[in-house]
Amino acid sequence: MSVIKKNAPGSNELLMGNEAIARGALEAGVQFAAAYPGNPSSEIIGTLSQVAKDMGIYVEWSVNEKVALEAAASASFSGLRALSAMKQNGVNVASDFIFNLNLSGVGSGGLVLVAADDPAALSSTNEEDSRFISKVGDLPLLEPATFQEAKDMTKWAFDLSEAINSLVIVRSVSRISHARGNVILGELPQEKKTARYDTSKIFIPVAAPLRHLALHLKLAKVREMYESSPFNWYVGPEKPELLMITSGSGWFYSLEAVKTLQLKDQVGILKIGTTWPLPSKLLAKHMANTKRLLFVEEVDPFLENNVKELAAEWSPEIGSWTFYGKSSGHVHPFGEINPDLIINALAKVMSKPYSPREAGYGGKALEMTKSLVPNRDLGFCPGCPHRATFWAIKGALKLDGRGGFVAGDIGCYSLGLGPAGFFQLKTMHAMGSGTGLATGFGQLHKFGFNQPVLSVCGDSTFFHAAIPALINGVYNQSDFVMVVLDNSATAMTGFQPHAGTGETATGSPAPVVDIEKLCKALGVRVETCDPFDLQDTTEKILDLINDEGGVRVLISRRQCALVKAKEEKAPYKVHVDEEKCLGESCGCARLCTRVFKCPGLIWNKEKGKSQVDEAICNGCGVCADICPSSAIIRKEN
Repeated sequence: MSVIKKNAPGSNELLMGNEAIARGALEAGVQFAAAYPGNPSSEIIGTLSQVAKDMGIYVEWSVNEKVALEAAASASFSGLRALSAMKQNGVNVASDFIFNLNLSGVGSGGLVLVAADDPAALSSTNEEDSRFISKVGDLPLLEPATFQEAKDMTKWAFDLSEAINSLVIVRSVSRISHARGNVILGELPQEKKTARYDTSKIFIPVAAPLRHLALHLKLAKVREMYESSPFNWYVGPEKPELLMITSGSGWFYSLEAVKTLQLKDQVGILKIGTTWPLPSKLLAKHMANTKRLLFVEEVDPFLENNVKELAAEWSPEIGSWTFYGKSSGHVHPFGEINPDLIINALAKVMSKPYSPREAGYGGKALEMTKSLVPNRDLGFCPGCPHRATFWAIKGALKLDGRGGFVAGDIGCYSLGLGPAGFFQLKTMHAMGSGTGLATGFGQLHKFGFNQPVLSVCGDSTFFHAAIPALINGVYNQSDFVMVVLDNSATAMTGFQPHAGTGETATGSPAPVVDIEKLCKALGVRVETCDPFDLQDTTEKILDLINDEGGVRVLISRRQCALVKAKEEKAPYKVHVDEEKCLGESCGCARLCTRVFKCPGLIWNKEKGKSQVDEAICNGCGVCADICPSSAIIRKEN
């Protein structure tokens, strides 16, 4: 039985942060959950989807984050508790609805948005602090610092939402979402509410100034609730020499820094879990006992700057402070924070000598390990269809000779920016932006522009954000080729189903939205290809970029290699004929291992030959087509 649905109050379980958030929603009685997959948030809805049928709740993967929050809001309007989850990029997508929902309010069922940020952009194209949405939108914000809080805060967020008739935001970060810790479970409610929309109510942000006033009155109420919140606490001396003010993942790092430097009698830590609106009385109480403050948080100085605003108001009564943090350079305002960073910041502020290792250790360790650590470039999986598509694109653009290029997008195929995709992507921004940019490039012929332009997007991204850009191109008669990399999965985030896969989040059959038919309905020329047929794919790309004007679409369709491997055996048995492989003497400059770079192909230094790593090769056989000496042999399994 899944631990998430275990009804054993008091049981102590090891949970991932996202699982703890999902469990908190279940303990709150959530009945509706919707999201678009995006790391580090994906496991929240993934976890709920696994127990949805057994627990009688509705869970969906929506086509994008705005629609996900809108769908969840409808459940709230109808009296059910609902949750939506997304990464920081998704908050941007949903923001247009958020800045109307804050004014209209939510229904009698609480509505919670989990925003999972990705400091250091570990699985993102951007690094962004989504907490700004709370301050700009006048919405309550909670930030868990432990896995227990991840559960408990999520559960309480629903109570808060219903108490003030507002969306409530819970902000997580990668190291909370994807790490694991012990969580004591609470009780799962057995009662299920019946959904009914009260037609006497309207959810329209009319009379916006008055509703904006109401928002500020709500926040004043929330601030009073936050003053005594158990999600805020202090450890340390009564009158510390330095007060560390922290939130989220910064709590553990601050605690470790104080212990490591043995400063528990000199440094206090005030952990704030209710980061907007700030509990001003609690802050004033602790700040009155010191004159120096060090802020620890990820990513932007959100907590730091908001406390400084309060400090400016209090200074005539309480006095002034010396602030350390991101603005002072002690904690950087980008990337992830970590124990070493905070220990060094605290040591510097407290003038405490600190050296974790003997001088020169780093250089010695680097030299010792350099020869032991293999080079691990970012690359596509063995047999990934995207590698073949980019190879064909590269070949077609070279044959065309007019300096054509590719406007990229977000997904596994983002690796097309580098050697894995032969450096074909020249732009990459938000989801769907590749096609949006292509619509603009496709209008520049009147200014002497004559380069062929291709955009690429995955099948999931096509449904998420590329359709409006495609329609814009059709409507305005832009000249470009849209390449849809259809691998039948939301592969980058964990193979979640989407509108084109024929399956829902809970595994039920669903109608397939046919990309080809949809594009043809817009009146554009549509071609399909199997990227593993390199010659056909290259010829079709070349033909499409030489077609006269308008939008053309190529659907490069081949199931994701990792998904396919679960369903059937490899199509080919591949090996290198050592007599045919000329190695460095071939004249191809080791095209297979140096340029094509499939992980299933390796260079044997001793023999001076290429060879196939049978443990990795998935038998796609594409490499046989790119070897100029025909030394790579494929045989049907």
